Amino acid sequence: MPRKSKEKTAELVGLVGIGLDNEDGHKRITKGEEFFLVGGSEETHERMQDVVIHVAESLKNKGKRIQDACVEEVIDLMHKAMDR
Repeated sequence: MPRKSKEKTAELVGLVGIGLDNEDGHKRITKGEEFFLVGGSEETHERMQDVVIHVAESLKNKGKRIQDACVEEVIDLMHKAMDR
């Protein structure tokens, strides 16, 4: 008897950012309740911080956390934050 497969839905529990352009030897790590950022040049790491802060604040203004938002909403907010 074949098993019924459960339909998998995407679940967002937090954001991870990885910067790969570090050439100065510094180890940059930023952790928050809803995100973890590692690596990158100073400029890249700051940009990642700006994006996750913008996303988190935008959701907070809507009364949500990253875990409460759908994946598409977070992606949309990330695009808007990167376009600023």
